[in-house]
Amino acid sequence: MSILHLVIVFFVSMVPLIELRGAVPIGVGLGLPEWLTLIIAIIGNMIPVPFIFLFSRKFLEWGAKKKWKPLNKFCNWCLKKGEKAGKKLQNSKSAYIGLLFFVGIPLPGTGAWTGTLAASFLDLNFKKTIFAVMGGVLLAGIIMLAISLGVFGVVR
Repeated sequence: MSILHLVIVFFVSMVPLIELRGAVPIGVGLGLPEWLTLIIAIIGNMIPVPFIFLFSRKFLEWGAKKKWKPLNKFCNWCLKKGEKAGKKLQNSKSAYIGLLFFVGIPLPGTGAWTGTLAASFLDLNFKKTIFAVMGGVLLAGIIMLAISLGVFGVVR
């Protein structure tokens, strides 16, 4: 085990679309202890989440005020759609359970980045979103660890 391997797992888990889903198999493939791989990947995957949540909405609000038509149109469309759908979901526990499973099922296009962006656009509660995404990341980590151990167990 080397520090470089831990750093690789940490930074790969922060990359959009790859996230923890790619970092866990890399860590297992590099021979890192499973528990350490999972912890490092979860931490790395969760670090961008609050920033994504807080700044993506700010970007939409900023873009909605700009005079460049394509940006203005896109940002206004996202804000209107998000607010309309978000009002229906804000007090619904099922929104956060759905978010947890959306993030937790390791399929292409799902994950902490996408789930957090959606929650931000829908103007969901910050604290509940963080907990739902954290639960989803933990679920995805366990699933990916089981898959990785199975694949690398067969290879070895």
